[in-house]
Amino acid sequence: MKTIKKNRNLYWIFVLSVLALVAGCNTVNAPEFGGTVKDIDGNEYHTVTIGNQTWMIENLKTAHYADSSPIPMVADSAVWKNLITPGYCWYNNDSAQYKNEYGALYNWYAVNSAKLAPAGWHVPTETDWSTLENNVTIYLYASGSLSKILASKTNWIISTGIGAIGNNLTLNNTSGFDALPGGSRENHIRSFHLMDSTGAWWSSSSKSDTASMSVVMRCDFNSVDRYSKLKWKGLSVRCIKD
Repeated sequence: MKTIKKNRNLYWIFVLSVLALVAGCNTVNAPEFGGTVKDIDGNEYHTVTIGNQTWMIENLKTAHYADSSPIPMVADSAVWKNLITPGYCWYNNDSAQYKNEYGALYNWYAVNSAKLAPAGWHVPTETDWSTLENNVTIYLYASGSLSKILASKTNWIISTGIGAIGNNLTLNNTSGFDALPGGSRENHIRSFHLMDSTGAWWSSSSKSDTASMSVVMRCDFNSVDRYSKLKWKGLSVRCIKD
């Protein structure tokens, strides 16, 4: 009997050790805050470290590249749609209302300049975005909607269709990423749309001559989605530290 009992004890010690090891391998430390970085225009951004990545908490809002040269600001929608060169704008061409909270909208050609982000930072690749999602999921043990744990507690509304406005959505932003629904700039017919219900961010990963991968979040969905977006479209940019 003593031998059987001893073997059982050894068995449970082994099981608990394995579980502890697995838990340790699948744990990402809680988000760390406190850092700041400024772009070339002097706009200041707060940062959060999630896993081994450090992200800006706010969307980029610079009107100049890191080398101080200006990024062309394009207000006209017909001109915007035909761009094959860098450009940026503000949602509804209204910087007073949207700049500070939501940042600017950039086309992918501005992203591809490799000098849009401040020195020491870059526009995330598709792999960078995947790592963020994995880190957040591991940290929270996959509990709850990924979009809800990435998103800000305020500003989001549920959209039940194009042009529809639903109820305010309760979010927890546990990750500290503070995603914001800054909408996007599309074609000259719909131009600016989906403010407050959708956030869309560029990656630097090109998919074809005309399209690049983007990350799109709607908080009434249970995931963060990937789409190939035409490069002339206007999306938000969130930077990650080199």
